[in-house]
Amino acid sequence: MLQGVWVRIPLWSLLKFTFTRFYNKYCKVANFYVILFKLLTIKMNNIKSTFSIKDLENLSGIKAHTIRIWEKRYDLLEPMRTDTNIRLYDLKNLQKLLNVVLLTNFGYKISKISKLNQTEIEKFVVKIQTDKTVNNHVISSFKMAMLNFDQPLFVKTYNELLSQKSFSAVFFETFIPLLEEIGVLWTTNTITPAHEHFISHLIKQKILIEIEKYQIKQNSVSDQTYILYLPFNEIHDLGLLFLHHEIVTKGHHSIYLGRSLPIENLLELNNHFKKITYITYLTVEPNESEIENYIQVFKNTILKDNSNELFIFGRKAQTLDKTALPKNIKSIENIKDFLFTL
Repeated sequence: MLQGVWVRIPLWSLLKFTFTRFYNKYCKVANFYVILFKLLTIKMNNIKSTFSIKDLENLSGIKAHTIRIWEKRYDLLEPMRTDTNIRLYDLKNLQKLLNVVLLTNFGYKISKISKLNQTEIEKFVVKIQTDKTVNNHVISSFKMAMLNFDQPLFVKTYNELLSQKSFSAVFFETFIPLLEEIGVLWTTNTITPAHEHFISHLIKQKILIEIEKYQIKQNSVSDQTYILYLPFNEIHDLGLLFLHHEIVTKGHHSIYLGRSLPIENLLELNNHFKKITYITYLTVEPNESEIENYIQVFKNTILKDNSNELFIFGRKAQTLDKTALPKNIKSIENIKDFLFTL
């Protein structure tokens, strides 16, 4: 790692490629549908409590020019000013803007909204909530929790959502769009690694809680064992952990080994289980020039003289020539189709 530079791929990139085919539009508040396939190098900033107008644009999806007009014509926001007359906005202004955007997306005129105080705006937001608007409002709440490092708000929002939907639905319909937005916010330096760590840790915590619920009462429906791991130096495990959840909830025996595991470490598993499907994500590692060799080493080491399989998910799996893969190694593009086969 270079001194003073923080290098990482946002977690949403791990998920985007396997969920693309069945994920369409969820967030009407901000139309963030940008596909980013490269390493992000972001300088570590101080934690933000104030935001530039460009930050507001990135968070809300409303152009800075429009925000300025709303501010000038309707006194919608109350920015602070630097010594050089640059606008800065606090979290209260950001929250108000997100609610205003939600109302305008559902037909409310900005001229009418501008006459409401914050409490009245929030009442209108609650009034118009439907399945779609609830998800938009929930994503905004999660973003506010992230920006303010507000764990109680995250937990409250999550529990309300979970009372209405299954965890899988929450993940597919809310967490994936949220993570995608976070990925875009990274590219604009609107958030820092600390923000991403905070929210991703809380999401991971919820996945682990749900997994434990099923593991306590688990009775395997078959003699198949699924072993989930990430290649050496690969650390992006949120997608793999959710896949582990889905396999466990369907009653299968699943073993999660997690991050950065050398191939030879898997040999021990072959001594314990007879029928194994290994599952991995290729997001960062191995690099493009080493993928073919990685697959061959896996075949000659872990899949030698047995009927075990390897299923490969993730960004780099999409670049593989399926016709050239060994018969017991498969590249999986659509996680939902895979789950249907369990």
